[in-house]
Amino acid sequence: MTDLRNTSDQRLVKGARARAAIARHATDVASVEGLTGLSLGRLAGDLGLSKSGVATLFGTKENLQLAAVQSAREVFIEHVVRPALTEPAGMPRLQALVDNWFDYISEPVLPGGCFRVATAAEFDSRVGPVHDALRDDRDEWFALLEKEIAKAQADGHLDGHDAHALAFELDALVATANTGARMGDDSAIPTARSIVDRLLGPST
Repeated sequence: MTDLRNTSDQRLVKGARARAAIARHATDVASVEGLTGLSLGRLAGDLGLSKSGVATLFGTKENLQLAAVQSAREVFIEHVVRPALTEPAGMPRLQALVDNWFDYISEPVLPGGCFRVATAAEFDSRVGPVHDALRDDRDEWFALLEKEIAKAQADGHLDGHDAHALAFELDALVATANTGARMGDDSAIPTARSIVDRLLGPST
């Protein structure tokens, strides 16, 4: 019985690893081609797997899209959010988030740059689980920005700003910079960076 249980556990671990690797590749593909460009067959071919094996792990294209959204969220947290959490809450953490965010698009972790920017327009007017997952990810990011802006204001910084409006401005600037950079505009990121510096102050 123990051997059977160990074998079952090993299969579960192997399946989880395979699912994570496929989802991560799906994130790379979607950052360039969009979530609608994903297919079970395409990913199976890219990774040298059987289509039936990928289908067993995900079942449907929608499940694959949702896994890509979750994987992209984890990548963003790893590169942008988690390193900033070592800074004190408020202005230092907000500045770290912004710096990491610009690094994330300047030397893109994903081949298409910011996954959120690349995929939001596809699903902003649709209904369903993928739209909801993208919306929830955006809402969570805005909530983090607004929280750190509010703490910075409580510490005497960023007077005269509405927290939500400032978060909106920051998101819009980085999104535009990401799009410009992907289109070959070398001035996009430096221009956005200078505007953000004026919004947050010269110490950013």
